[in-house]
Amino acid sequence: MRRQAAVLFLCFASFVFFLSCRGQQAPKPGPLLNAYDAQRDWNTPERLIPLDYPEAQGKRVFYEKCVWCHADSTPAGPSNRSNLSPIPALINDGSVMNALSNTYIQNIISMGGGAVGKSALMPPWGKTLSQDHIRALVAFIRAVAHPPYQRPTGNLPQYLVR
Repeated sequence: MRRQAAVLFLCFASFVFFLSCRGQQAPKPGPLLNAYDAQRDWNTPERLIPLDYPEAQGKRVFYEKCVWCHADSTPAGPSNRSNLSPIPALINDGSVMNALSNTYIQNIISMGGGAVGKSALMPPWGKTLSQDHIRALVAFIRAVAHPPYQRPTGNLPQYLVR
C-alpha cells in the first residue's frame, strides 16, 4: 500500500511539474547572459556593461585603488578628483583613454604619472599590484570607455616622447 501511494505521489508530482514548466520559455540571449559581472554605465545609468572575468577583476581593483581619483563619485560618496590639479581623467573617458595604448596605460599604472610625463600625484602601483591585476585594470578601462574603445590599426606610443 505504501509503495503504491509513493508511486502515485511521484506520478502526480511529475505531472504538476510538467504543467508548470509548459508555459515557460527559455531565456532570450542577451549581452548579460554569459557575463561574469556587469558595470553600470556612468553616462547612461539604466545600461549595464557586461564584463568578462579579467574585466571584472579590473573592476575590483579599480573600486579598491583608483575610484578615489578617476571617478566623480565613489561607493562612499564624492571622490577626491576635483581637489587634484591637474584633474585626473575619468576612467571611462574614451576621448582620453582610447588614444593611449594598453602598454602606455600599464606603464602609467606601474610607474606612476611622473615617470611618463603625467601628474606626479598618480602613484606607482607596480609594486602593489601584480601585472595580471594591471592588465585586468586596463581591460576594465577598455570595457567601460565612452565612446567605446576601438582597437587601433596603427602603433600607439608606449612611452611619452617629448
